[in-house]
Amino acid sequence: MVEGIHRSTRIIVDGAAIRHNISEEISRLDNKSELFAVIKANGYGHGIRAVAKLAKQAGATGFCVALLDEALDLREAGFVEPILVLGITPVEHARLAAEKGISLTVGNLEWLQEAAQNYLEDIQLKIHLGLDTGMGRIGFQTPSELTVADKFVNEHQEQFDFEGVFTHFATADEKDETYFKLQVGRFKEFMNALKKRPKYVHVSNTATSLWHAACNGNMIRFGVGIYGMNPSGREITPPYELQPAMSLVSDLSFVKKITAGRSISYGATYTAKNDEWIGTIPIGYADGYERRLTGFHVLVDGNECEIVGRICMDQMMVRLPKEFPVGTTVVLAGRSGNQIITMTDIADYANTINYEITCGFTERIPREYKNMEVTK
Repeated sequence: MVEGIHRSTRIIVDGAAIRHNISEEISRLDNKSELFAVIKANGYGHGIRAVAKLAKQAGATGFCVALLDEALDLREAGFVEPILVLGITPVEHARLAAEKGISLTVGNLEWLQEAAQNYLEDIQLKIHLGLDTGMGRIGFQTPSELTVADKFVNEHQEQFDFEGVFTHFATADEKDETYFKLQVGRFKEFMNALKKRPKYVHVSNTATSLWHAACNGNMIRFGVGIYGMNPSGREITPPYELQPAMSLVSDLSFVKKITAGRSISYGATYTAKNDEWIGTIPIGYADGYERRLTGFHVLVDGNECEIVGRICMDQMMVRLPKEFPVGTTVVLAGRSGNQIITMTDIADYANTINYEITCGFTERIPREYKNMEVTK
């Protein structure tokens, strides 16, 4: 996608916030536990390579991604730390992962058998066995299945380095712990089925580590917390301040006064009741600022300004309290004066989660970085 460098719309990522969030979490871990930074989906929209650099500065010892391609990108960028691909990688790419020292998640015996027979004749692949304790997504479903896989891996140690085992909790970000405890019990049953525990035993995503630290194992997969977003939305308060790392800003590209009775945007869904000042902003749903945010607000000089009329592909309009000059800064996420818009604010209006908001901003919006280096 073409990057829109000749317009004012941009994402600003604060490296100091990312380092703060990771450092705070590491300070809560025991000295035998490691933090792997989850930087999939282009670092939740923040930029995968930049976040990897910042995470390493803050003390992360490895990375988690969703796709083999994301792991390969990190290797190409020069990162030598352990990298775990959390999703299932097609077995025909097992050799490529092994050659690059990338760890793959495995969720069934058949994958192991095919990899051993066809792709790993003379090379060893690092693997983490995924366990489905209730997420219902990927992984071995019963301890007996794990026992068979464990036996197979131990019989093929020249081809497999059994590096880790893990599960993922579905409700760690909720106050009701009933289902969470059910998954914990199932995980313990899985662990009892293993002949020997591997190097990494990990169950904790951000929410689990924040509110169920006793379950951490010896490695946590720290994800959304890196970026200063609460995985629980507003339901549970984190044990320390999560500092938002992303701001989204633009400016007024056009300002006009309309008279009462004039309508705005597609469908003429908004009609002015009085004479009004309307500002146009060069961002739209093609940038990931979705159409469903129509009626939400932005900040102009510390003023909340409602989005009026339907958000267009590349532009949108807001009602201004007065005339502002073209070029005036508009804050779509972040602080302006005494006002702030968080990703959770945006997510609440859109009836979704803050993760989806930051991941949805497209590559058309340039990313700018500040506080990238540690200063003494």
